[in-house]
Amino acid sequence: MNAVKTFQSPDIPLHELLSDIRKAKIQLPDFQRGWVWDDEHITSLLASISLSYPIGAIMLLETGGDGAHFKPRLFEGVSLPDPPAPDLLILDGQQRLTSLFLAISAGQPVPTKDAKNIPVKRWYYADIAQTLNENADREEAIFSIREDRVVKTIGGEIVRDLSSREKEYEQLVFPLARVFDLDEWKEGYDEHWDYDKDKLRLFTRFNNEVIKRFEQYQVPGIQLVKETPKEAVCQVFEKVNTGGVSLTVFELLTATYAAENFSLRDDWEERRKALVQERLLRNIESTDFLQAITLLGTYRRHLEAVGAGDDSPPAISCKRKDVLRLKLVDYQYWKEAVAVAYVRVARILYAEKVYDFRDLPYRTQLVPFAAIVAELGKEAENAAVKDRLRRWYWCGVLGELYGSAVESRFARDLPQTLRWIRGGPEPDTVSEANFAPARLRTLRSRQSAAYKGLFSLIMRDGGSDFRTGESIDLQKYFDDAIDIHHVFPRAWCQKRDIDWRVYDSIINKTPLAARTNRTIGGRAPSENLQTIQKNDGPKEDVLNAILTSHLLDASSMRADDFDGFFTAREQALLERIEQVMGKTVLEDKSLPEGSYAAADGDEEMENVVD
Repeated sequence: MNAVKTFQSPDIPLHELLSDIRKAKIQLPDFQRGWVWDDEHITSLLASISLSYPIGAIMLLETGGDGAHFKPRLFEGVSLPDPPAPDLLILDGQQRLTSLFLAISAGQPVPTKDAKNIPVKRWYYADIAQTLNENADREEAIFSIREDRVVKTIGGEIVRDLSSREKEYEQLVFPLARVFDLDEWKEGYDEHWDYDKDKLRLFTRFNNEVIKRFEQYQVPGIQLVKETPKEAVCQVFEKVNTGGVSLTVFELLTATYAAENFSLRDDWEERRKALVQERLLRNIESTDFLQAITLLGTYRRHLEAVGAGDDSPPAISCKRKDVLRLKLVDYQYWKEAVAVAYVRVARILYAEKVYDFRDLPYRTQLVPFAAIVAELGKEAENAAVKDRLRRWYWCGVLGELYGSAVESRFARDLPQTLRWIRGGPEPDTVSEANFAPARLRTLRSRQSAAYKGLFSLIMRDGGSDFRTGESIDLQKYFDDAIDIHHVFPRAWCQKRDIDWRVYDSIINKTPLAARTNRTIGGRAPSENLQTIQKNDGPKEDVLNAILTSHLLDASSMRADDFDGFFTAREQALLERIEQVMGKTVLEDKSLPEGSYAAADGDEEMENVVD
């Protein structure tokens, strides 16, 4: 079978490339970032061309096919009132071609940056004699000068003045902006030197050995055919992109939708401003939003294909390639429902005492959560439905299931959770979830999703303030600066040589108001409880009930019995975990009971003030 040719490999004359850029026959896809090269890079590039050194291949994409469609934009320095549709788009080579166009073809000073990253405008010159000197450094023979073409000392003394052609002729320097428009400058040069034979021979040699290198320079190219699919273009672009920063699907879709006169960036910004009014959604990303919409779009197409008797229905998915295929009509159909669903999800999680984005165990879990709620619509308000959604959420958090390979889980979450809500079997996220008892001892910082989850869970099922006995709601959480703090204070534990991996685990931590934590200080728990009773007035039985709401054993705390406290709290937390997950937790033999081994980056001691 003959292989299909998907690209060509032409060598393109530099002057043709720059001419086509000026005429807008060659443009950039709108997802390309701006031009960023500094003065030193430009000088080095010009020096390389003047020596016929290779500057690397460029990659182009034919336009007009059924494959990728991107909104084009003009190169920097090109200004056309009504530019035509381009024949080619540059996928790789933007920085080099923009630098060359501005320096030798645009006819204007180049807006760049100096070595201190300060914006400057520069003209580029070649010192004629220096370029012909075999012992001279070519990157010194090619130089730049400020916009007014005058160089002065700090004291204002003029060191070099190239502000007129006569001064250029006199100093034997050639403006590289004239490299493809030589005749008029050359005529002036000859007249200035009164046709002196030595000066004519000098310039002839410069023309043959330097200028003609620019005129004859061939840039190797890789030209993708117009039928190349969008995801292939994007993958190729990222593999060859010398900038080192991967493009997001949002940037690529923005360029695609712009070709249909729709500004994805403006639309998303409007929705983002509304979403971040919810503190829980303040770190939501555009790609999260797009993934949720893609999940729903592929889910509906899957259902339609199954309903039509298709034996091979399209997959439910929101991987990168699927998001890149998201049609504008699908985005516009689902965008409002998904935005509303994200807010509904936030309200559900507020009831679970997840109040702030920093305490959200997995931002990624909101993607399938929002998709599920969007598909359910008003059904998501049903109490029985919310119960199952909450159980699915806690199984994902405490089972720590959203740390990797999340797109595959998303694709299962949506259909499986919807079936479960409507009477089907448990989704994988619920059936597969397990919390190993020994894992509790390794949870020491917010780097762990389960740690964040337990912080919220303690508040959800009690967790009243030690001093006031008030439960923690959204307002109090922020007004009282609720955070997680040690029960047996760190200083007290250190004096008794208790292993930091033990006292710094979540078993010895609970949510407290900032003022309460300051009241506790670093003293023994028994002293702290007495201080709270004396200063704030709760009776012993009332304070004991408050401690119980935190799953804390009051008797061991009043006896300063750390071991007894630790064992009782550990068991109480495990019972709470079993309750919220709706299953018995199973011991993980790979992490034996009593192990203090760290997991998921929890080895580092958390900086918690107490």
